[in-house]
Amino acid sequence: MNTKGTLLLSRREVAALLNLDECMVAVEQAFKLHAEGRALPPGVLGIHARNGGFHLKAAGLELTRPYFAAKVNGNFFRNEQRFGLPNIQGVIVLCDAENGSPLAVMDSIEITIIRTGAATGVAAKYLARPDATVATIVGCGNQGRISLRALAAVRKLKNAYAFDIDHERAARYADELSSELQIAITAAQNLSEALGDSDICVTCTPSKQFFLKREDVAPGTFIAAVGADNEEKQELDPHLLANSKVTVDSLDQCASIGDLKLALKQGVMTKADVHAELGEMIAGRRQGRETREEIIVFDSTGTALQDVAAAALVYEKAEKAGSHLTLNFAE
Repeated sequence: MNTKGTLLLSRREVAALLNLDECMVAVEQAFKLHAEGRALPPGVLGIHARNGGFHLKAAGLELTRPYFAAKVNGNFFRNEQRFGLPNIQGVIVLCDAENGSPLAVMDSIEITIIRTGAATGVAAKYLARPDATVATIVGCGNQGRISLRALAAVRKLKNAYAFDIDHERAARYADELSSELQIAITAAQNLSEALGDSDICVTCTPSKQFFLKREDVAPGTFIAAVGADNEEKQELDPHLLANSKVTVDSLDQCASIGDLKLALKQGVMTKADVHAELGEMIAGRRQGRETREEIIVFDSTGTALQDVAAAALVYEKAEKAGSHLTLNFAE
């Protein structure tokens, strides 16, 4: 039983306790532990609602102690314009996986943003060419920002392109991030031209129809496809996947809700064609990039393994600080 009570952590508190560099280390370890069989397998449940939907993701990890986390997120992609609310919001419940005690309830927004970007950075570390210097970010929201920061942490970027259906948004992104990261960022009008000049591409959009085509992608490109996290979303042409080395965060999850699902449905790929899960490469069980010319796709649907790792990190730092609100639900 958790006699100390359950920590309650707001978005602001989570943001103050979690940084990208630490989260990348934690996420990399989480994928490795999963590949080594030292995790409770991640699960996901999606429920559609009017104008959006909910998903629940859960998993467990053996870290400094056994942890279990369950995240409930609402995804409503017109929230910002309709209500002035975040498009993605929710909570994470972190428990002691030894006895089930609830250790913390925390806002999920910052964790979702940062842990997703962290996975992109970790994947790029293993799969992007070591000399990659140019990136294209498709989708210039919060996820587009953290994605570029994560790439800059693992590769010496010199230039980047920002592409968004809202060109003014891409222009603001370019102005803000070029100053922060000290790299030249161009708000691209033509995605195909940007891709032809890029070593890395990250897609982080709510698109329901593919826009990234095989003929637009240069040899040697690493692509992190982040946006497709339910069965209705799609960013990549199935033939692009079929002609690339495909890696995934979770094979079963990507086959169900990632870009991989339509490649399987159309019969241009089978599960056996998927090269590896990210954790297998981190654990040294599978090779990452093997040639300069190969196009590598990382289908990133976002797993609860990442949520557990990030939430545990936040919890341990908050517990050490000792100044946060607690509540004993058992009373």
